[in-house]
Amino acid sequence: MKTRLICAISALILLLSFTKRNETHKPNFIVFFIDDMGSVDLACYGNTFNQTPNIDNLAQKGVKFTNAYSACTVCSPTRAALMTGKYPAKLHITDWIAGNEKKNPKLLIPDWQKFLPQSEKTVAEYLKENGYKNWHVGKWHLGEGEEFYPLNQGFDVNIGGSNWGHPKKGFFAPYQMPNLAEGEKGEYLTDRLTNEAIKLIENHDNKTPFYLNFAHYAVHTPVQAKPDKIEKYKKLLLSPDSQKNPIYAAMIESLDENIGRIIRVLEQKNLLENTVIIFAADNGTLMPTASSLPFRKGKGWCYEGGTRTPLMIYWKNQIEGGKVIDEPTITMDLTATILDLAKIKPSEKLDGKSLKPVILTNKKFKRPLFWHYPHYHEGDAPYSAVRLEDWKLIEFFETNSIELYNLKNDISESNNLALINPEKVKELKKLIDKWRKTTNAQIPTPNPNYIEKKSK
Repeated sequence: MKTRLICAISALILLLSFTKRNETHKPNFIVFFIDDMGSVDLACYGNTFNQTPNIDNLAQKGVKFTNAYSACTVCSPTRAALMTGKYPAKLHITDWIAGNEKKNPKLLIPDWQKFLPQSEKTVAEYLKENGYKNWHVGKWHLGEGEEFYPLNQGFDVNIGGSNWGHPKKGFFAPYQMPNLAEGEKGEYLTDRLTNEAIKLIENHDNKTPFYLNFAHYAVHTPVQAKPDKIEKYKKLLLSPDSQKNPIYAAMIESLDENIGRIIRVLEQKNLLENTVIIFAADNGTLMPTASSLPFRKGKGWCYEGGTRTPLMIYWKNQIEGGKVIDEPTITMDLTATILDLAKIKPSEKLDGKSLKPVILTNKKFKRPLFWHYPHYHEGDAPYSAVRLEDWKLIEFFETNSIELYNLKNDISESNNLALINPEKVKELKKLIDKWRKTTNAQIPTPNPNYIEKKSK
């Protein structure tokens, strides 16, 4: 009883301190939004090969979420979800832009949206209305043409953001990248983008709050890294292992080093205590670049490997460090959290929830999380999915089939329980049907010209 009372008093003191701080200072926000990084890529999530001391430090000093999800299994929909706080299905931005075209599909994909409309209010626009300076550095990938780029979506600065989904000319200069002045030959893109972000922070007046949307192109393909780092990891590779890719590990190490550089600049400018740092990713690990084990499959798939991502939130002396949280979260929660911490009330209902009460008072939402991907990607077919507490249901549109998994007992999704749990299937299917109707989700339709392949 005494221990509970002490814990309650400690939580109250922390909450009061947190509230008092927010009444007098508008916090800065830095969102490190990493491309194609699953949680198993990081040492702080159990990877024994990749070395990520600076990112691990964020987890140790901040809070680490163990059930964090991206809003989609591919990039553009998740980025749209971060900007708007809305499910991709509601936005009708449900694939990477411009998406895949499958030959002879059994289903025709819907006429989905291939840009983020200016009519959608972004987190940057909310912040700008409340006195923030907004900077976008790195990948954007939310539409073709300047009218859909960051400067028309609430940002004051755009460095490197365009319709590009990856560095088309590679990670070493010359990049020939839109909205990024050319670098000296051999310059590494992850270093360069960090240089640009550091200039923005160093030249800032410290009086106006800022939001830095730092969307690294790393660790998307092409998998390219500095030769000395590659050699380092080649020497550490004692035997073949699907989770131990020396080039990928070297690429991740460069990313980690550059995150450390940003943290040091914040320290030098005495900004850490007034800067909320969020580390997240747009989807799971790309196969076969690396494995997502123990999660099944990876980017582009309906299984956990496609959407399980790292999530850490760090705010020096404002959030208790070293906390590990298992509450399921999804991309739109980050939008809601930023607005909540900035004391901004959105003009419309967001699909995400602020994680502030989860972090401070161990709040449990007990809500369903949904995914909707009416497209073809890699080996996967169009699907919808829902997670509620320990249960996950996947509905495949091609075959009208259902898979049901208990993630607590079966994190690898290897034992389909649909046939022996009809009541749970009925419960979750009802949730997903209602959600699709509410969000006006687009559904693929039968292809009248489909030619069934003859079995050999």
